[in-house]
Amino acid sequence: MPRSGIEARRRLQQAALELYRDHGFDQTTTAQIAARAGVNERTFFRHFPDKREVLFDGEADLRAALMQEVADAPDGQPLDILLCAFRKAGRILEDNRPFSEPRLAVIARTPALRERDLAKTASLTEAVAQALRQRDVPDRLAGLAAQTGWAAFHHAAQAWIDDPSQSLDAHLLQAFDDLRALSATVPPTQARPQT
Repeated sequence: MPRSGIEARRRLQQAALELYRDHGFDQTTTAQIAARAGVNERTFFRHFPDKREVLFDGEADLRAALMQEVADAPDGQPLDILLCAFRKAGRILEDNRPFSEPRLAVIARTPALRERDLAKTASLTEAVAQALRQRDVPDRLAGLAAQTGWAAFHHAAQAWIDDPSQSLDAHLLQAFDDLRALSATVPPTQARPQT
């Protein structure tokens, strides 16, 4: 039986991930998760409001880390600030790879979890945009940079899962380089028509 709250929380997360992977999210109950973790169902609900949140624990820590890293980043263009912030915050994912990788797979195949993931992403993106606004980035640009930067971060995280031979940091650098390359070149056939 786990003695500390942190240990119980980790065991609940691992149990949920294993059950979701083996039996599916919809077929797994909170009672089954608690039993596998060696705690009672009441303990589950002391740690998580529902069975979806088990896989989204750490959002508050990630939000705080991203906002702090955006605030602390050296002066530069918004995407440079975000790259700096994402590189530092990405260590949270790297440190937790044994959980991150199967978690993403479970989310990808579960509509209820994809929906929750989209809501969490929207919330984190808005927090990043707000952090940019606090650095005097104009509102319109802050929102666009946050959404674009988050998309690049997500792309890099998926590339890191697919290709673990490189670090998340290397994938982030590549994603932001690719983003810059996309915005720097416009094929002649797709040039904007004159009005």
